Amino acid sequence: MASETEKTEEEMSRNTNTNSNVHQDELIIQQQRQIEKEISDSTPCVGPKEDLTTLETEYLEDKVYLQKTSDLKKKYKSVRRTRPDGNCFFRAFSYAYMEQLLNDPTEYKRFHEIAAKSKDDLVTLGFPKFTVEDFHDTFMDVLSSAGPPEQETSMEDRVSKLHKLFNDQGFSDYVVVYLRLITSGQLQKEAEFYQNFIEGERGVKDFCHQEVEPMFKESDHIHIIALSSALNVGVRVEYMDRGEGSEVMAHEFPEGCQPRVHLLYRPGHYDILYP
Repeated sequence: MASETEKTEEEMSRNTNTNSNVHQDELIIQQQRQIEKEISDSTPCVGPKEDLTTLETEYLEDKVYLQKTSDLKKKYKSVRRTRPDGNCFFRAFSYAYMEQLLNDPTEYKRFHEIAAKSKDDLVTLGFPKFTVEDFHDTFMDVLSSAGPPEQETSMEDRVSKLHKLFNDQGFSDYVVVYLRLITSGQLQKEAEFYQNFIEGERGVKDFCHQEVEPMFKESDHIHIIALSSALNVGVRVEYMDRGEGSEVMAHEFPEGCQPRVHLLYRPGHYDILYP
């Protein structure tokens, strides 16, 4: 049997290792927050519309990406960059779609009805009513800026207002959070189907709590499929990577849809494209 001294030394060693690990975790968290702050300070949530040729300047020394940028230029005129903070898919999707609603009162009416009803749907699924209502109210406020104006307003002013709202951290992040909740709700509602897309032993609910609902978590196919299905909004994603060939591969969600939102995906990040 170990002596009391040996036990004490063992406990001290274990505590030292534990404290060291905790300290290391704190340093990692602090570093992550510092990186997030630097990104936030230097990059707008949603940038201005740019000519697609601006992408070429990023890849002058990269033959693979330069070829794919040339292919992209055959289909699109402009790009709008979003902040690379892990929320870029939801931010790019919502901005691109609401921007289109400015010119489409019929589609706005359809979507407004879906968005208004979504709060009760989420509460029925078990989401906390107080939390859902808070984010839903802000989401609807931002959405209203994309609807038919109450008085005569130029399109330039309406676009400017939408852009300003999306670059206000409070409004912009609330929109992202609410879309994350809608995505989580859709995944849980159709859990039997979406379980097939989740690797490992995690269930759909755990996946939602860990990978969908938290801010700054990056999005993958499963997020896009769920959100586009929940809102009935077609999305085309152009995937620009180092895959074979000089063409950019595109995927539509759901498959065969008439896409309203066009996004550019480069490893780990989504931006908005304009045909």
